[in-house]
Amino acid sequence: MNSFLPVRWITLNLFKVSFLLFSFLLVTDAYSASKTILVLGDSLSAEYGLARGQGWVSLLEKKLAEEKIPARVINASISGETSIGGKNRLPDLLNQHHPDIVIIELGGNDALRGLPLNNSEDNFRTIIVSAKHQNAKVLLAGMQVPPNYGKTYTQQFFSMYQKLAQEQKIRLVPFLLEGVANNNQLFQSDRIHPVAAAHPIILQNIWDQLHPLLKK
Repeated sequence: MNSFLPVRWITLNLFKVSFLLFSFLLVTDAYSASKTILVLGDSLSAEYGLARGQGWVSLLEKKLAEEKIPARVINASISGETSIGGKNRLPDLLNQHHPDIVIIELGGNDALRGLPLNNSEDNFRTIIVSAKHQNAKVLLAGMQVPPNYGKTYTQQFFSMYQKLAQEQKIRLVPFLLEGVANNNQLFQSDRIHPVAAAHPIILQNIWDQLHPLLKK
């Protein structure tokens, strides 16, 4: 009886080691292929009013490095960008960087400029389809506008993102500024652009939907 116990103990521990090694290999394999992530956004992604490295895109790069996920992030965001501007710039960006994942963070400036919703929707659709044609996974970041735009416009604007995500079968961040929008202290003096303290929250909103795409 006593001579059997060490053998059983060794067998069990060898099994545990083998299982842990197998699990590690599975996780490593899930991220084995390095991915290129293209962020097509406006000032919310371009670190407007922030010190370099404080925006959510920069924080994303740090998070990927910390979690040892091989990925390269291309931040092609421009302050003031609209959906039509993103649509026009995207073909060159796709040809230059060949991204595996495209994050679309646009729309706020369309609303600020009063652009027709049907035009914005068409622009988004073109962006999404163009990215998919290049075999890129797409993540769409939804936005909301203040109620002073009118109930109908506000509702239709917000619903546009959900409609596109369902139609194109892509992942959606329902509202990029969830957890930020209702806290005045998380905004710069213009009440439009978040302060640095808000960007970890924004990153988490993005990460919840981005992380599954990194495993594919």
